[in-house]
Amino acid sequence: MFIGEYYHTIDEKGRLIIPARFREGLGDRFIVTKGLDNCLFVYPRKNWEEIEQKLRSWPLTRADARAFMRFFFSGATECEFDRQGRILLPASLREYARLEKEVVIAGVSTRVEIWSRELWEKYLAETAAQYEALAEKMGDLGF
Repeated sequence: MFIGEYYHTIDEKGRLIIPARFREGLGDRFIVTKGLDNCLFVYPRKNWEEIEQKLRSWPLTRADARAFMRFFFSGATECEFDRQGRILLPASLREYARLEKEVVIAGVSTRVEIWSRELWEKYLAETAAQYEALAEKMGDLGF
């Protein structure tokens, strides 16, 4: 399980240090792809393969299923750590997530998310007022 948030910077070559706790859970090779809300999703291989299996079952006759699969898979790349625990993020993924210098790396249960610090802080500010309503909905689900 991935939890917590960490603040790091991306260097001029697009390399980012991933916290040691997350490196252990991600393994030697893992997948980084375009996520929702203009962040990047990072999945261990096993979780990625499970998601891939689920998405394969979606009907290709549905335009929304095709669109999501294109978005999700075309932006994906396999990554591995260098000796310093860094990953190299492709320019296309950095552009999508608006990653320039300051970055937030957040653990979100089965995945890691990589955010522009500016977008992360904006997201938190916008959703802060909704937390109580979300908590009520979660209560309805038995949490």
